[in-house]
Amino acid sequence: MIGPELKFKGQVVIVTGSSSGIGKACAIHFANQGAKVVVNYSSNAEAGKDTVDEIVKRGGEAILVKADVSREDDVLAMFRETINKFGRLDVLISNAGLQKDAPFLEMTLQEWQKVIDVNLTGMFLCCRAAARQFLAQEKAAEGTSHSELSIGKIVMMSSVHDIIPWAGHVNYAASKGGIMMFMKSISQELAPHKIRVNSVSPGAIKTPINKEVWSDPAKYDELMNLIPYKRIGTPQDVAKAVAWLASDDSDYVNGETLYIDGGMTLYPEFSDNG
Repeated sequence: MIGPELKFKGQVVIVTGSSSGIGKACAIHFANQGAKVVVNYSSNAEAGKDTVDEIVKRGGEAILVKADVSREDDVLAMFRETINKFGRLDVLISNAGLQKDAPFLEMTLQEWQKVIDVNLTGMFLCCRAAARQFLAQEKAAEGTSHSELSIGKIVMMSSVHDIIPWAGHVNYAASKGGIMMFMKSISQELAPHKIRVNSVSPGAIKTPINKEVWSDPAKYDELMNLIPYKRIGTPQDVAKAVAWLASDDSDYVNGETLYIDGGMTLYPEFSDNG
């Protein structure tokens, strides 16, 4: 059921790639805090509908929108549908992403390009559309609001591999490293307009994308060597951090990356002095 702490009551939130995993957890968490949520999927309509159904079952409000974030026409259509339905936008959670892994020497241009198109270009297209919408809303309001708070919030989903190299996944790591500098650059540019931009970088999270690791006891034990906190993260761990960055509680936080990784970025290999 919708919780008593409705920090996002009356706000409209788009969560891209919210048919499963972290995106689904984010969509449900925002709805639980009173937001009207746009659930986005690219190909799996049934999974997207499951997210919407879960939100509605808990007493929330959501719509389902198909869009490939790497396609400009799809992104613009998604934002039009959002405004047509809810009349405004307050938060963008730019979460959609994928992996197409291969050794560098064997990686095809198609494998490289697809990951860059979705993970990085998709961020550009969605964030640009959101920022334009925030500014249009502010202009339409003609300065009637005297609040010191931001006029819109963007949170991007990155990864610990924005700073940890990852052999065999160079397309993915490059896309996430690109997100870091993209986020910081547009944060610098949009801050004077009172638009806040931040990112979240999860470590090992229990989602379908890495089921092969966490479902195998031997591989799970090996993974624990990389996590000082000695547990794998959950999508809810990430969703709560994303919601904080999108809330007024973090209004003075801008251009930051929050690592949700159980300490994976602490170089645990050196915990015994190397």
